[in-house]
Amino acid sequence: MVILVNSGAKTTVDNGEASHLKDGRAVGIWLAACCLLIFAMIVLGGVTRLTGSGLSMVDWQPISGVIPPISATQWEKEFAAYRESPEYLEINRGMDLNAFKTIFYFEYAHRMLGRFIGIAFLLPFAYFWLRRKINNRDVPRYVIMFILGGFQGLLGWYMVQSGLVDIPHVSQYRLTAHLAAALFIYGYILWMAFPLLCPKRSSLEASSVGGKAMAMMIFIAVTLLSGGFVAGLNAGHAFNTFHLMGGQIIPSGYFSLNPWWKNLFDNIPSVQFNHRYLGILTYIIVCVFILSSWKDNILKYHRWVLSLLLLSVSIQGALGILTLLLHVPVVIATAHQAVGLVVLTVTLYLVYLTRSRS
Repeated sequence: MVILVNSGAKTTVDNGEASHLKDGRAVGIWLAACCLLIFAMIVLGGVTRLTGSGLSMVDWQPISGVIPPISATQWEKEFAAYRESPEYLEINRGMDLNAFKTIFYFEYAHRMLGRFIGIAFLLPFAYFWLRRKINNRDVPRYVIMFILGGFQGLLGWYMVQSGLVDIPHVSQYRLTAHLAAALFIYGYILWMAFPLLCPKRSSLEASSVGGKAMAMMIFIAVTLLSGGFVAGLNAGHAFNTFHLMGGQIIPSGYFSLNPWWKNLFDNIPSVQFNHRYLGILTYIIVCVFILSSWKDNILKYHRWVLSLLLLSVSIQGALGILTLLLHVPVVIATAHQAVGLVVLTVTLYLVYLTRSRS
């Protein structure tokens, strides 16, 4: 028999239940590690895009593509294929082999990390399942995770293909879909990990802000996805001032496309304006949520989470402004994307803490 101490209260747990908790924690740590890898994958994807490396590999070979070019002949063959692409012909004409190797290795690292994530998920899953550390009723959820990971790989190649035909950049629609799938997979796995790593205390009353936390998380996700359209259109380079855009609050040309809804996704001034003000609204919503939730029945025990949310969303906003003012430098723009993911992570944890118990 084991005695657990939780916030001053002693709880008696038999050895079987203690073993189950230990197994659950091991599975939770594995899932959290997968989330860290996906976090790194999303950030590396941002670096790949910002360095103009995403279209350097003009084919997709899931098996043989594991080994990069080694000999001079192999490199020349790879480079010759790239020289036929729209990106080389319209943007990088005259690039030498050494410069090509640099962008190639960024994209290669991105693809290899994706393969590694698949292995890091599949092998531990097989181990935990065979050792009966995962309940059979939960197995379909893990299978769905793996299928989603494979789908994400296909979606990534579908995105790259859009920049290999007629235009030297990927479709902003496919790029945003690729980002949305990554965020969904990340959140799904993290949601599975939370109860295994951070079981909630059954003695606490219900939260009064669970619905607000969910609505806030959805709004934050929409803001992040609007950044996908900014990235896909390179809209961050268009107006490098803040708070005005071209000397105006609402830039000229906001509704220049027909039908009107195309301005939301295809019009550079509109896309950047929308992302800016979604970010500002996100900051306001987070501040209002924190003020209204400070004495919530559950969150009064987790005020550090509210403080972390305020800190991360403040850093995120500052990085977004700096990204604009400094003309989208790789390091700051990458940090902007990474901290955005931190904001989403903290918000998802708040949703977990405040959700109703079933």
